[in-house]
Amino acid sequence: MPYNNTYMRKRMMISMCLLLLAGIMHAQSPLPSNFFLKTLPNGLQMLVIEDPTVPLATIEIVVKNGSYTEDSTFNGLSHMYEHMFFKANKSLPSQEAFLEKVQELGVVFNGTTSNERVNYFITLSNAKLGEGLVFMNNAIRYPLFLEQEMKNENPVVDGEFQRNESNPVFFLFDDLNRHMWKSNYYRKNAIGLHDVILTCTPEKMRIIQEKYYYPDNSLIAIAGDVKHDDVFAQVEKIYGDWKPGGFDPFQKWPIPEFEPLKGVENFVTINENAQIPMFITGYHGPDTRNDVKATYAADVFSYLLNLSDSKLRQELVETGLAYDVNVGYQTCKYTGPINIFLVPNPAKVSEAWKTLQENIGQWASPNYFTDEQLETAKNQLAIQDAYDKESISNYVHTVTYWWASASLDYNTNYIKNVQAVTREDIQRYVETYIIDKPHVNGLLLHPDMLQMVDVKALGFEVKQ
Repeated sequence: MPYNNTYMRKRMMISMCLLLLAGIMHAQSPLPSNFFLKTLPNGLQMLVIEDPTVPLATIEIVVKNGSYTEDSTFNGLSHMYEHMFFKANKSLPSQEAFLEKVQELGVVFNGTTSNERVNYFITLSNAKLGEGLVFMNNAIRYPLFLEQEMKNENPVVDGEFQRNESNPVFFLFDDLNRHMWKSNYYRKNAIGLHDVILTCTPEKMRIIQEKYYYPDNSLIAIAGDVKHDDVFAQVEKIYGDWKPGGFDPFQKWPIPEFEPLKGVENFVTINENAQIPMFITGYHGPDTRNDVKATYAADVFSYLLNLSDSKLRQELVETGLAYDVNVGYQTCKYTGPINIFLVPNPAKVSEAWKTLQENIGQWASPNYFTDEQLETAKNQLAIQDAYDKESISNYVHTVTYWWASASLDYNTNYIKNVQAVTREDIQRYVETYIIDKPHVNGLLLHPDMLQMVDVKALGFEVKQ
């Protein structure tokens, strides 16, 4: 059950005016014909996506929780909570009973934790939909958080952490995040901290439950060979008496804004397992609360830059200066990060770094990319979206990500808005968030590489 910073990409508006605006936009942009949305009196949103392709159903429960709700004392416990979801509850009072029920129902189950969403999902035969809904209801509403089960699970969750640490790039990204997010680093660190995970208690699980695990902070999505009227009736019967929180947890415990970056910060990560040098650069990008239009431009431009015939890849990879270069943007409700990842040829580190900087400086130029490349990027994003929809049991995870970090409208109108991105939109995005803007640069090296790479000449410094 991995924490998920890679599981898909995106977030939801929380101020009253933006919620009102989203409602207006929804009226203008109806959901797709196979999407059905309804809200119970207790605030639980129900989404049904009908797809009769195969006789299966996926049930997913999504909670607006994750590392963005955590400070240093709770960092990693949304992830721990995710693991405890698939443990004993009031109906299945032991792990053995839980697993027996899993086998009886024939379910495939999992969950993920990211910055702004925790989701839990099972896939099973559509003939057992009702039983699956009861199974998920007991897990979400009545967890026992048995102390012994938690003691058994603590090292399992921490083991995921250790597996990530076996990759030296993990440390590069972690150092980048500490520079990028400063005192609020924990809000972007979904996997958490070793000590916090290993000392987790049932009491802390209850604190998380009492803050965020309410129907009016959740969505249940059912996707597959189902009929929405039947699903709505079953969900209301099973979940209708789930008591709402009656408050907005994000007003009661506000998410702090991230401190803006100042100037340029450079750091070096030294790791014994690093095989080749690697650079990473991070900027604070747009988010869905303040500049939703720029999030589409960010996706299109990132995809464009990663095309094999882009100027960036032609001048770095095709010339042999670098083994790889990649630009990415993660859409978030709270400051989406822009990351540039460069794997230079070890014999040409300085030349590769210089060429990357020259390219970044040209990104706002009207001649940096062609009209054909712009259209190719848009079309490839549309093809990727269509491909994702072929597997409804996986696609539902994408939909719920958007629900948590933007809105359902953001997801269902995504390709339309991507296709509307212009050169001017990209230029505005680049000039607002990248060109001459404060940022962080990181360099990953093996200790022996310090003899090969002139770190100071690159503008970096190794801290003792």
